[in-house]
Amino acid sequence: MDLGAFSISLAVKAMAASQAFYQKLGFQMVGGDGESWTIMVNQSTVIGLFHGMFESNILTFNPGWVGVAEPADEFTDVRVLVDQLRAAGIECGDDSTGETASGPASFTIADPDGNVILIDQHR
Repeated sequence: MDLGAFSISLAVKAMAASQAFYQKLGFQMVGGDGESWTIMVNQSTVIGLFHGMFESNILTFNPGWVGVAEPADEFTDVRVLVDQLRAAGIECGDDSTGETASGPASFTIADPDGNVILIDQHR
């Protein structure tokens, strides 16, 4: 199963402080509005900083992307992935995949320890 590019989405309390911290570690902003969400990269490592959007940190996969925000030529649509995971007995939450037939959509799953995993298709 190809889940796409991987990143971690961090729930932050103060965006400016978090951005400054990660910039000191060599991360550079490559996307976002800089207030409620920011995507930062350091070589092949991608982190998303999210203020007021998530309650906790989330492992994130982006179908349709490879590497650092590079569109994949071919990918498994998020709607197919949610069906495959449900068929495997995995409960899916926060599901927006039924709202449109194609394009952006997302859903979440949780691992056995309660860690939330976001499957978030951008295109």
